[in-house]
Order: sequence, then C-alpha cells, then structure tokens
Amino acid sequence: MLMIRLARFGSKKKPTYRVVVIDKERARDSRAVEVVGIYNPVSQPTAVRLDHARIEHWMKNGAQPSATVARLMKANPAAVAA
Repeated sequence: MLMIRLARFGSKKKPTYRVVVIDKERARDSRAVEVVGIYNPVSQPTAVRLDHARIEHWMKNGAQPSATVARLMKANPAAVAA
C-alpha cells in the first residue's frame, strides 16, 4: 500500500521535509516513488509547497496521506507548486 508522508532531510537541528509517495513498508528516508511537495517548519513563515494535482492523482490510485500530510493539505489548500 502506498502512503503520502514526510521524509526528513536537512542538517542536524534544522530539518526540512519532502512530501513523498512511498510504500508503507519502506524506511522513512528510503527511495520514494515520487516527491510531491516540501515542508520547512524552521523558516519564518513556515514554507509549505504541495502539488495538489499529483497528490489527488495518487489518492485516486489508493495512496493514503499520513496525519501530518492531511493537516498540511487542509491548512494550505492553494499551495500548489509551480
């Protein structure tokens, strides 16, 4: 089963996250099927960029968003990547 979840990148104490489509059984930072956005909680203001079209595509094909990704999607409905 596919999940839409966060993968951690960045340096120590300065995390950045990629919103990725990945198999549920794989490790958090392993190779993803597709990167569909970014999330940077450290920057002011917090940077969120999501490709809602691709997220919707994957959800139609059975991917489930994690709780955090669902919260980010709800809080940023118009944050589509260019």
